[in-house]
Amino acid sequence: MSTTSTLEGGARPSDPAARPSRRLTVPALRTRKGPDAEPLVMLTAYTARMAQLLDPHCDMLLVGDSLAQVIYGLPSTVPVTLEMMAAHGAAVVRGSRHALVAIDMPFGSYEASPEQAFESAARLLKETGAAAVKLEGGEAMAPAVRFLTERGIPVIGHIGLTPQAVNTLGGYGARGRSEAEAAKIVADGIAIAEAGAFSIVIEGVLEPIAIEVTERVACPTIGIGGSARCDGQVLVGEDMLGLFDQTARFVKRYEDLAGRISAAVAAYAGDVRSRAFPGAEHLYQPRA
Repeated sequence: MSTTSTLEGGARPSDPAARPSRRLTVPALRTRKGPDAEPLVMLTAYTARMAQLLDPHCDMLLVGDSLAQVIYGLPSTVPVTLEMMAAHGAAVVRGSRHALVAIDMPFGSYEASPEQAFESAARLLKETGAAAVKLEGGEAMAPAVRFLTERGIPVIGHIGLTPQAVNTLGGYGARGRSEAEAAKIVADGIAIAEAGAFSIVIEGVLEPIAIEVTERVACPTIGIGGSARCDGQVLVGEDMLGLFDQTARFVKRYEDLAGRISAAVAAYAGDVRSRAFPGAEHLYQPRA
């Protein structure tokens, strides 16, 4: 099998051309805070081609461990490995030129100690050329966030509904319905911000919680099922594009690519079975 398609400027992550000066930086994104700032736009990406398509419109591309379900058909993000994240992270860096690329640290790669977190994060940044990592958890992860940021690794926090903790949470329902849990989520956000995170994803919480965290931390917040009053928003790209039938309540579908792909493949299959494809214009003939 072959294809003639290529990525423009498809340089290796170690090539300076893969990280041009116009790529957005952590200091630039930290300033996007407050109601008067332009909201941050983030989408997930897992492949070079998707990164190429999303890049002109996004401030950040997240190589999410949601690739477990989106790419590999796994039931949760728990089985994801560092090797998987590194491979897809490098592809997204190669496919982008404008957005800051951040990579999720997979379950089991950072929780044991700050030193383990640094080893895993350093590997991801070295092997991919990405600019930041994201890790889940609140106050318990603050020492790791501080350890990383003090050693030159930018960190995005992730609080509220944390998918890697699905076995503890008991599912993917909205978080913060009890006063105690709501207070814990707010405390988590403050702890992660004070530890040095340059941004915090707030997922699947009651809106007042997302608003309170946004107002009480100095770094930008990025909502996913949080609030429009967060400093930015993120969605899984494939969810937003309509590639899956079932999505979370907080997903807005901007397209029905699943339906369009199905229709296109049905047309192709019909042409093959009727021998309408390939036509003369698709074939090579001997030169006269």
